[in-house]
Amino acid sequence: EKGYETGEHAPGLKLGGCGAYKAAHHIIKTHAKVWHSYNNTWRREQRGMVGISLTSGWGEPVDPHSQTDREAAERYIQFHLGWFANPIYRGDYPEVMKNYVGKKSAQQGLGTSRLPTFSVQEKTYIKGTSDFLGIGHFTTRYVLQKNFPFLQVSSYHTDHDLAELVDPNWPAPGPKWLYSVPWGFRRLLNFIKTQYGNPLIYVTENGVSETVQCPQLCDEWRIQYLKGYINEILKALNDGVNVKGYTAWSLLDKFEWNKGFSERFGLYHIDFKNKNKPRYPKASVDYYKKIISANGFPNPREVMS
Repeated sequence: EKGYETGEHAPGLKLGGCGAYKAAHHIIKTHAKVWHSYNNTWRREQRGMVGISLTSGWGEPVDPHSQTDREAAERYIQFHLGWFANPIYRGDYPEVMKNYVGKKSAQQGLGTSRLPTFSVQEKTYIKGTSDFLGIGHFTTRYVLQKNFPFLQVSSYHTDHDLAELVDPNWPAPGPKWLYSVPWGFRRLLNFIKTQYGNPLIYVTENGVSETVQCPQLCDEWRIQYLKGYINEILKALNDGVNVKGYTAWSLLDKFEWNKGFSERFGLYHIDFKNKNKPRYPKASVDYYKKIISANGFPNPREVMS
């Protein structure tokens, strides 16, 4: 969407209302081809797995008793996660995506929907092409219904007729988009379990960045973030969600999309100004080491002898 809709990321194309959908359509078909290629040629010998990693926030209705808010929150998830996961696990784009993009395309006087369609053969070929689902997750939004007039320029963002809100009490240690809302992760994982037949899940990205460098590398907010989110994964495991692995994002500070080196997700601080790029552990390193060695949360009462 940022590469083909808004042009913020490479390749920098601004193909409003259709570019992101076309790019995603090719990605999904290509993914299926790779899966079948592995399945037919190497799986018997190597016994490996091929999956896809999708990043999605969670959308929570502003008023859980309001049907329009609940439907808007459902659209939020379907236009993010479902856009890719639904074809792979259920054989086609989510119905709500087809309905909304189709309706808005018709209002614009277009003969066909801006959302491409899969042929019957493609649907069959794509369905089931994932041995596991990788999930990147960072944050949550409150969602409510918001109608966009169909006269304005078409866009992926206006197609789903919703507004995103945040709670001002949510911690936001880093960039403007990343609020710490751990409970949203458990809900997202349970949604995946219900919608896609409880697939094998690997959490491929979960973490928080900082925009202001703490001189003592005392990233207490990252410790709290990891603690909160990992705890919600534990709850999801108790709910019966099939989470197999977790990867904190990320080991090192690195080049972050169009933010360059200004946004730091790393457990280790990198001095980019030094030609040797030395690495320094932040406080979160010690905390995360304890979680790994305990294979769970360390007992706060345990005394190290």
